[in-house]
Amino acid sequence: MTRTHPQNLLFPSLFIILLFTLLFLTSNGDVGTAAQYSPPYLPTDCYGSDSSQFPSSNLFAAAGDGIWDNGASCGRQYLVRCISAAVTGTCIPDTTIQIRIVDYAAGVASKPSADGTTMVLSQTAFAAIANSTATSINIEFQQV
Repeated sequence: MTRTHPQNLLFPSLFIILLFTLLFLTSNGDVGTAAQYSPPYLPTDCYGSDSSQFPSSNLFAAAGDGIWDNGASCGRQYLVRCISAAVTGTCIPDTTIQIRIVDYAAGVASKPSADGTTMVLSQTAFAAIANSTATSINIEFQQV
């Protein structure tokens, strides 16, 4: 019968713990807040009055100061999901959407439901991940 030394069990155990941590406990996204805004969506600070800027899905957003990057965020795409809100049950569970930045939140044509958020989602985008009666939500987002 062969004996296994405790040192020989240490490496596989550490590897399993590290793998579990990397796969299940870490996130590649940032955390922020989102509000919503309604039409009119034109003109935008990114593309003026060009209506072809909007994705056919109507999943788009205006960038807040934290991600605006002096306009460099125009055209960037993000995966966005609702992670929490002031009212329980606001988020639509297990739903992630891909949005495109088309405007600057401080310059949108219609007033957002909340000021100072990371991004302001179109009505369609907001409703895809949260109850549309909410003023703002906490989001996880990742550039793609």
